[in-house]
Amino acid sequence: MGDAAFWDRVARRYAARPVRDAAAYETTLERTAAHLTGAQDVLELGCGTGATALRLAAHVGRLTGCDTSSEMIKIAGERLAEDGAQNVVFRRCDAFDPTFEPESFDAVLAFNLLHLLEDRPATLERVRVMLRPGGVLISKTICIGRGALHFRMLLGALRLAGLAPGGFGFMTPRDLEAQIIAARFEIVETGTYPARPPARFIVARKS
Repeated sequence: MGDAAFWDRVARRYAARPVRDAAAYETTLERTAAHLTGAQDVLELGCGTGATALRLAAHVGRLTGCDTSSEMIKIAGERLAEDGAQNVVFRRCDAFDPTFEPESFDAVLAFNLLHLLEDRPATLERVRVMLRPGGVLISKTICIGRGALHFRMLLGALRLAGLAPGGFGFMTPRDLEAQIIAARFEIVETGTYPARPPARFIVARKS
C-alpha cells in the first residue's frame, strides 16, 4: 500500500503540515459523512496520521484505520489518545490482512491512496470482498493523465531526491471510474475536490 519506507521517513513532517486545500478537505468530509451512519463498521485504507478517521468517527459505529507505515500509525495512535474516541482503532496492515474477513465492513474509505497502489484492480476486488451487500467504497484520488509530461518529469526528479513516493499511477478520472466499474461497483456519486491538482471523489456501491 504505497512506499512504507518513504512514509515512515516523512511522517512527522507530513503530520505537522497544514491541509493544502481546507475547503476541498471539508467538502470531502461532508460528502463522505452523508454516506455513513452511526451503526456502520468502517475501514479506512491508508489512514496515515489518523486525522480523517478521527474527524469521521462521530458518524460511524466502529472505524478501523490501517496503514503500512509504522510511523504514521504511531502518530495516529498519539492523536487517538488525545482525542479520546472510543470507536476507533489503528493498525499497521494493508487491505490484504487476513483478519479482515469477507463481508465484514459496511464502508471502505481510501483517500489519496488508489493512485499509489501497485495492483489497483486486485485491491478493488479485495475491497469488494470485504464489503457487505450494498456496502460502499468512498475514495478520493489524484487523477493526472498520462500526457502530463511536465508533472511526470518533476515527479521523477522528486523521487530521485527521496521527496516523493514510488508507484504513482497516471490516469484520468474516466480511467479510474472504469476500473471501479470493472470491479463490479456501481458509481453513485462523483466530484472533484480540489480541481487543481484534480482529486476525484467517488462513492461506489457494491453491486
